[in-house]
Amino acid sequence: MLEQLLIFTRGGLILWTCQELGNALRGSPIDTLIRSCLLEERSGAASYTYDVPGASYTLKWTFHNELGLVFVAVYQKILHLLYVDELLGMVKRGFSEIYDPKRTVYNDFDETFRQLRKEAEARAEEMKKSKHVMAKPVSSRVQLQKSGFDGGNKKKSGVGESRKDGADDDNVKKAILENVHSNGEVASRGRVSGKENGYTNANNGAFDVNKLHKLRSKGGKKVNPVVVNKVSKEEPKKKPAKKNRVWDDSPSKTKLDFTDPVSENGDDQMAVAQVVEGESMMDKDEIVSSDSETEEDDEAETDKTVDSKKKGWFTSMFQSIAGKANLEKADLEPALKALKDRLMTKNVAEEIAEKLCESIAVSLEGKKLASFTRISSTVQAAMEDALVRILTPRRSIDIMRDVHVAKEQHKPYVVVFVGVNGVGKSTNLAKVAYWLQQHDVNVMMAACDTFRSGAVEQLRTHARRLQIPIFEKGYEKDPALVAKEAIQEATRNGSDVVLVDTAGRMQDNEPLMRALSKLIYVNSPDLVLFVGEALVGNDAVDQLSKFNQKLADLSPSPSPRLIDGILLTKFDTIDDKVGAALSMVYISGAPVMFIGCGQSYTDLKKLNVKSIVKTLLK
Repeated sequence: MLEQLLIFTRGGLILWTCQELGNALRGSPIDTLIRSCLLEERSGAASYTYDVPGASYTLKWTFHNELGLVFVAVYQKILHLLYVDELLGMVKRGFSEIYDPKRTVYNDFDETFRQLRKEAEARAEEMKKSKHVMAKPVSSRVQLQKSGFDGGNKKKSGVGESRKDGADDDNVKKAILENVHSNGEVASRGRVSGKENGYTNANNGAFDVNKLHKLRSKGGKKVNPVVVNKVSKEEPKKKPAKKNRVWDDSPSKTKLDFTDPVSENGDDQMAVAQVVEGESMMDKDEIVSSDSETEEDDEAETDKTVDSKKKGWFTSMFQSIAGKANLEKADLEPALKALKDRLMTKNVAEEIAEKLCESIAVSLEGKKLASFTRISSTVQAAMEDALVRILTPRRSIDIMRDVHVAKEQHKPYVVVFVGVNGVGKSTNLAKVAYWLQQHDVNVMMAACDTFRSGAVEQLRTHARRLQIPIFEKGYEKDPALVAKEAIQEATRNGSDVVLVDTAGRMQDNEPLMRALSKLIYVNSPDLVLFVGEALVGNDAVDQLSKFNQKLADLSPSPSPRLIDGILLTKFDTIDDKVGAALSMVYISGAPVMFIGCGQSYTDLKKLNVKSIVKTLLK
């Protein structure tokens, strides 16, 4: 049964809801659909599933892009309603005929919807009956064929039956002769007699299968020796002999250790002084312009002129002046395919690039192309708006404000760094600590990577260079308990922020993922940062989706904590392959809060959304 059907504008104004269906929906499926699907450029999907305790809904929708209307139908997930898609199309056509932008109430549409619903349900019932009726004759035919075949074997042969058997034998002979010809046995033997092919008297219609197998085996024996002789005649090629390596045992004269000797007591003050002098890039504004981008733009313009010349001057001029009545999917496909290829060359995951293009096609289909505009430029403008909307954070990512709020509540602000192996969690944790230190925030590190050898020593080195206290308990300890004790110690010492370092783990490693889920559940951190490489392409989708899925499945809490933000590392090594940022934000919904762009403590930046979008589309 249909639970709800409503019509609203893209601005959020509800124009009509079905009064007959006024069922109270559990939760807020429409609001969730708008936030997580329509606004996130996932409208190309066929349906959306909304789960709440005690109910599960399926939502389907369609757009009228020219009028800016959205039509949404809601029904129980357990019910497979076949007429919903057809009903939405009929409601779309019927409502568009009476739509007036000045009107806000459409009570007269109730009777129209009642008729459309009955018509759609009647068609669905007819389709069910027709499928049921068409399925019956097929099964009955199969049963008749089986019964007739069995009966023919059991009955005694008569005059009419012998004719049928003779005809069947002729058909069998033809089929076997064709099979023998296809295998090349007739060509090799020259002729085929009835006895050699396994035939006996034609009156009884029997067929000797054993003789046919013997015939095939004889034919195989004649062919095989020839092949063996050909192979034996060919002489194997001699491989070039490998030259013996001459080892030089003389000691190397060059100096291999270039590290400066540092005393144990430390004169690490020189290193500390060098670090303190620098200013973190987090507090600097990035200017979005480069010569390479202008060159790319010039090349794109020349390509456009070449394409326009190919199409013809008069045709392109007429289309640009007159405009197109309504954009169709076939008109958008060439521009969307080129855009998808461009996104994939920028390291965007293929699955996400395809979903984005599908969503753009849905949002543009049916719209009227304005005068003096081209389809490619319209598609690119729509994609640019979509990318800006996706990459712009939906909540505040001002960590300094959150730190001050936690400080007023007399508790430390806890940040947990998670991610796969080798992405640079410890190094970028030190960069974040240095940035916080510059803003007069008391920071403490917690060495909760008790799994990897050298992890505690690495973090201890960063703490010594930055002159930051570190809480450690060594190796082979429970990371959740170590983090809990570190937070208690920070509360006693008056530290403002606790940065928790965790062990790197693959998303498929269930024991380590269970330990991470326990750490987050026991300590309830204020921020869970996923540290990922900017070098990954399609693997970004797998990493983030499985991390979130494992954290949700393995947590004992009914409302588990998931990833809150993303820290992208090695951003200085990718040139214009910035697609990992888009892939990670799209699949998780979490914003990119930091970008690591170098080896020193100052190399930490904020994400510039305009710069990323410009790089993706250039």
